[in-house]
Amino acid sequence: MALPTSSVITLHINGEQHTLPVDHRTTLLDALRERLDLTGTKKGCDQGQCGACTVLVDGRRTVACLQLAVAAEGREITTIEGVADGERLHPVQQAFLDLDGYQCGYCTPGQICSAIGMLAEHAAGWPSAATADVRLAGPRPLTADEIRERMSGNLCRCAAYTSIVEAVASAAESGTTALGGTRPEDKEPAA
Repeated sequence: MALPTSSVITLHINGEQHTLPVDHRTTLLDALRERLDLTGTKKGCDQGQCGACTVLVDGRRTVACLQLAVAAEGREITTIEGVADGERLHPVQQAFLDLDGYQCGYCTPGQICSAIGMLAEHAAGWPSAATADVRLAGPRPLTADEIRERMSGNLCRCAAYTSIVEAVASAAESGTTALGGTRPEDKEPAA
């Protein structure tokens, strides 16, 4: 007897439920873009290397091209379409606009979602490879080197990195740490 190769799943995206049938091989990225018309999340390399498809899953950064849609069922997914509060932009979005943290804009949705997740990780005290002393408890200073390291999974073909670092630093100074109350400190750091 052959096992089924598709399922009907319910995804919780940007505060709304979406029920749809999917092939078990469908990535979260393809479900978002092709099935739900949420095209803000971009398809770049389709191999998890460029970060253009970064979304937040339960408040954590995730490259949607490597996440199966069936594995995201029951989790809270936030795409770029869901980070603003109505007409009021998220502080990271506003910082990207104010400080020209984009050029062509293709990588910008993934950069913004990654920055939101990264700021929450930093606020929770998670170290990075650039953290000088990992023995210290709590958040360390968010230097340009820290921001570059923490955002290194998101590539910008236009090389707007200087402005991206400035935008993330500005959002951090405004006290931005998380999205919608999701606190990474409630979860274990990824291995």
